[in-house]
Amino acid sequence: MDSHLPEYELYAIKYAERDARRSDHFIGGDPHDGPMPMDYFVWAAVGVERSFVIDTGFTAEVAAARGRRHLRCPAESLSLVGLDRNTVADVILTHMHYDHVGTFHRFPAAEFHLQEVELHYTTGRYMRYPFLARSFEVEDVVGIVRLNFARRMRLYKGSVELAPGISLHPVGGHTPGMQFVRVHTSRGWVVLASDVTHYYENMETGRPFTAAFHIGEMLEAYDALRAHAPSPQHIVPGHDPLVMRRYPPVKPELEGVVVRLDVMPKQ
Repeated sequence: MDSHLPEYELYAIKYAERDARRSDHFIGGDPHDGPMPMDYFVWAAVGVERSFVIDTGFTAEVAAARGRRHLRCPAESLSLVGLDRNTVADVILTHMHYDHVGTFHRFPAAEFHLQEVELHYTTGRYMRYPFLARSFEVEDVVGIVRLNFARRMRLYKGSVELAPGISLHPVGGHTPGMQFVRVHTSRGWVVLASDVTHYYENMETGRPFTAAFHIGEMLEAYDALRAHAPSPQHIVPGHDPLVMRRYPPVKPELEGVVVRLDVMPKQ
C-alpha cells in the first residue's frame, strides 16, 4: 500500500448488455459452445480533489443499430456515483471502439486522455478494411478529431501518470492504442483492464477475444495486467457479467447496476 497516495473510490456502471455465445469470445471458437452474455460498462474513479471517468459507452441510437440492449445513458448514469457529466473534467478513453467512446459529446467540460497511436489508427489506412473498421463509428472518430482541434485532447506516447494514484499503460493488441488504467484505492492498486481482457476467462486461459489487431500483443498484454496488479483479484475485465456478481452494489437497489471495485471481490 502506498500510504502517500490518494485512495479513490472506484465504480463500474453497467449501461447495456447483449446475448452472445462462447464461440463469439474466443479466437478459434470454443469446443463447449453455449450462452455467454456480454455486459457493457463505464467506470469512475472518484477522489476527494479530482475524479476521472473511464470510457463513455454508446448511445441508444447506436445500441438499436447494433442490436444491443441499452439500459441507461452511460453519461447520465454517472450521477449514481455522485458525478455530473456537465462538470466532469477528465475522461480517459481506453481505446476508440464504439462502446467505449460513444457519448463523448455529453461531457462539455472534459479534457480527454488517449494514446496518440489510437487516433492515428482510426484515421489511417487500416480503416479501409471492414473487419477492422466495423468496431468504430465514423461520427465518433470525426468527433474526437474535432475535440483535438478544440484543444480538448491529451494524446500520449506511452505510460503516463495522470495524477497521483491514476496511471495509463498502453499495451496494444485489441487495437494499436489499447491502454489499461491503474487506480489506487483503499485495497491497493486496482487494474481496470477494459478490453485488454474482455472476460476473466480470456486472460486466465490465454485465449484472446475475437476482435484483434495483433494477437501476440494481446497475449503479452495479459502478462502486463498481472505485472501491474497486486493479485489476480485486483484485475477487472472489460465486459464480464461476473463483475456484477463478484463485487458489492453501492446500495441494495442498485444491485446489477453499480458495483464498488475498491473492495475485494467475493471468492
